[in-house]
Amino acid sequence: MAEEQLEDKRDNRKRVWRRVRRTCYVLVSAAFLVPVIGFVITYLTVDVPDPDTLAARETQTVSLYYSDGSKMVDIAPGGTRSKVTYAQIPDLVKHAVFAAEDATFEENAGFDVKSIVRALWIQLSGGHSGGSGITQQYVKAATGDDAPTLGRKWEELVTAFKMNNEKSKEDIFTAYANTVYIGRGAYGIAAGAQAYFGKNLNQLNASEAAQLAGMIQGPSKSEDGAYRSRRWTNVMTQMVDKGWLSAGDRARFTAPPGLIALDKARPTTLTGTREAIEDQVLDELSQQPFGISEDQAERQGVKIYTTIDPKAQDAAEQAVAGVMNGQPRALQQALVAVNPKTGGVTAYWGNAGPGTTDNAQTLQQPGTAFEPFDLVAALQQGIGPSSVFPSTSPQTFDNRQIANATDHYPCQPKCTLAQALQYSISTEFANLVYNRVSTRSVADAAHQAGIPGEVDGTKLLVGENGGNPDINIATGGGSTQVRPLDMAAAYATLAADGQRRAPHFISKITFSGGAAISRPDDAAAAFGSTSQQIADQVTATMTDGAQQNGLGLAGPWPTAVKTGAMPFAGADNAKAWTVGYTRSVAAAVWVGSDRYDAIHDKDGNPVAGNGLPGKIWQAFMNGYLKAVNAPVEQFPAPPGSAVLTTPTSGPTR
Repeated sequence: MAEEQLEDKRDNRKRVWRRVRRTCYVLVSAAFLVPVIGFVITYLTVDVPDPDTLAARETQTVSLYYSDGSKMVDIAPGGTRSKVTYAQIPDLVKHAVFAAEDATFEENAGFDVKSIVRALWIQLSGGHSGGSGITQQYVKAATGDDAPTLGRKWEELVTAFKMNNEKSKEDIFTAYANTVYIGRGAYGIAAGAQAYFGKNLNQLNASEAAQLAGMIQGPSKSEDGAYRSRRWTNVMTQMVDKGWLSAGDRARFTAPPGLIALDKARPTTLTGTREAIEDQVLDELSQQPFGISEDQAERQGVKIYTTIDPKAQDAAEQAVAGVMNGQPRALQQALVAVNPKTGGVTAYWGNAGPGTTDNAQTLQQPGTAFEPFDLVAALQQGIGPSSVFPSTSPQTFDNRQIANATDHYPCQPKCTLAQALQYSISTEFANLVYNRVSTRSVADAAHQAGIPGEVDGTKLLVGENGGNPDINIATGGGSTQVRPLDMAAAYATLAADGQRRAPHFISKITFSGGAAISRPDDAAAAFGSTSQQIADQVTATMTDGAQQNGLGLAGPWPTAVKTGAMPFAGADNAKAWTVGYTRSVAAAVWVGSDRYDAIHDKDGNPVAGNGLPGKIWQAFMNGYLKAVNAPVEQFPAPPGSAVLTTPTSGPTR
């Protein structure tokens, strides 16, 4: 009996294991057959994309609109293109593209398994990597579908495999090379060579070929020097590692190649001063919350609604043209206006047109126009506008001499910080910063207001080796540098009761299918819980600035204005500013030159803040506020405002 029971148990155990083995066989077979069947079905249903069809799909119109909904411009579709044959592509360029995008292209089956596995691992680890080779990239561009889904990736892989079977490697690479977006409005590597270097493909050296190929991954970052340098280094290294460039030839190139000017590279449809607006809008496309490259915008035919107010832009252009008419051609200028309630750039004058620098984006010493941030730092540490510090001139701080523009002010011998701000008394602010608040606190206050920490790889408001700034930051000199765009945005924070918003050019994008992406309000309290009190107290010190400097408006609009200058020698200045605001618009105007030198007007007089930049600011504000019939909005009275009353005689520098 016992033996029979034991035998039954053995039989049961065999039957169980038999079922388990069969189940495993089925699962293993299914794991193998299902993908194979899916691969075959997908292979039979997908089409190999045609280069001409792809080129046609990339030529939809991108439309730009003003803030009032009126049409700004239709960007001509297609960018720049130049088709080449496989034989016309130098081996140096081919190898650079292989090194940048698909080192095994000449041997793989349309995809590189190792790259896909590596990309999958990076993504599972929380990183980002595409893993697509040249054939897959071409397929993705041809389908117009770059959704990060497994289904899309599967179809892309199968289509790449089918294309690899039906087309020669030469045909695939040629199709890719003629349609890939390089940046700067260029489609295809031949057009890219012209857009980046103004050369034909056969004129490129190894360094230029590496830079061109390196931009395929991030074409919207063509003007980002740090990104270009990283990609150039990566591609050059890969070319050496793969034997496509000798170590000796690599050693000849110590830095990335220079590019031709952007206005000579990218086709634009706006002309004159508004060309710079188009450049800024297209550059902003790839940033959050939009994240759309130029080629994606063209393929989808998007509508871009900008923050530019046509009446404000008209007023800006008229103001600059009117005031600068007949002035020395060596003088350059910039005007940026920002809506404090949204952060949107309402008017933008960076240059006169093609071939000139966009001065609104250049780093300049702000001079005494930077002093409001000294006061912000003081208020954050409990030091009020009625506080008094030594203001005799000159004074020396850490072997750096700081002097005032004149020897006498109406408030002397004891001037409050409020009065020092009115009259640009540099020595008083230097004493405040050196002995009480610190240079780091001033830099922090400026960053909190809206001055960025870095611009195109250059760290702002720092000292040597990235340390604390020196005492020159108190008066906006030395290594203190800002852009006119950022000064307008930072003063807009003061106009908005301490609510900081990032300056921007795009408010909304709509797609042909009806979907839209709107920019959210990113308002944040710049100075913490006391933001409004601090901003309103700083504003109160500048409400007499317009009248004091002869820049009063032809209307009842309350203003807060600070003029400033960067002293050169004697009574001369190297740069001059006027920055000011109402409750509805903040505008920064800069006048200078392309070198550090004394600036004079047509009559030979030194240019001061209340001179040419002040007149431009005044003309713009009058023209714009009148054109939009702007309401009269009073500034809030700060706590203890009575102590802010100061004499109003005598202009500032």
